[in-house]
Amino acid sequence: MTITQLYYVLAVAEHQNFTKAAEKCFVTQPTLSMQIQKLEDQLDVLIFDRSKKPIELTEVGRKIVNQAKNIVNESYRIQDIVDQQKGFIGGEFKLGIIPTIMPTLLPMFLKTFIKKHPKVKLKIEEFTTDEIISRINDGHLDAAIVATPLEIDTIKERVLYYEPFVSYIPKGHRLHQNKKIDISDLDINDMLLLQDGHCFRDGVINLCKAFKNNTEDNFQIESGSIETLIKLSNEGLGMTLLPYLHTLDIKENEKDNLLYFNDPSPAREVSIIYHKSELKMQIIEALQTVIAGIIRGAIAFQNVQIISPKAK
Repeated sequence: MTITQLYYVLAVAEHQNFTKAAEKCFVTQPTLSMQIQKLEDQLDVLIFDRSKKPIELTEVGRKIVNQAKNIVNESYRIQDIVDQQKGFIGGEFKLGIIPTIMPTLLPMFLKTFIKKHPKVKLKIEEFTTDEIISRINDGHLDAAIVATPLEIDTIKERVLYYEPFVSYIPKGHRLHQNKKIDISDLDINDMLLLQDGHCFRDGVINLCKAFKNNTEDNFQIESGSIETLIKLSNEGLGMTLLPYLHTLDIKENEKDNLLYFNDPSPAREVSIIYHKSELKMQIIEALQTVIAGIIRGAIAFQNVQIISPKAK
């Protein structure tokens, strides 16, 4: 039994296809098939049911795959140990970022990080929190930047910063003339929300304490983009809440619509998260250092109240 054979098994289990798995592993399909067959012969079991389309794991195959993930991850740790001993910060690193953080945070730190750590090959993708958790647990992401706390046994969290919520209230709205607002002023029926699946939406709902069903006298609009919520609000269709960093790039003629909360300001906790196996920690720590250094000058709020991203 070899690490390579186990790596091939994991690839087939993921893609449920020998040809696609071979492409991922950069080997020919006959080579990959032969190595898996050798492993099955050695163990005297069938890992895959090849009669099914797509290919499926057998009952014992599922158990083997679960153990293979641990073994392959631990094998990666050897290279990690060597890299850390040498002080090397480099190699491929797959980073996920949730949609309400990606457009504001990424432009702030990416250029600085690339310049400081040119040997790191960052692959950055945008996913929802649920997708990120799944991909970290499956080994498809090395780390991610999300709203926390998540409190998941397999995942560790390192806080990067606390980002306050800011209300966006257009002219003509009942709260527009206020200098500041309280959490008690919010009404979920008067709120434009992100679509289900966005943790920022859940944070807003938690902030408002309860989600009331629509009545004939009101309506509910949900969007996948914060920019769309701002445009809908400008049309007089309700107010919305924005993460603080989104307000830094808002149009000059829209700044009068921004109202801040009385202390303590509601805020979300933003963290870099990674698997408890703690692979590639030198890159994770480098990201944390760069991001924290940049954000320190951008967010000056001191008194905040952390709102959970988890729907209640």
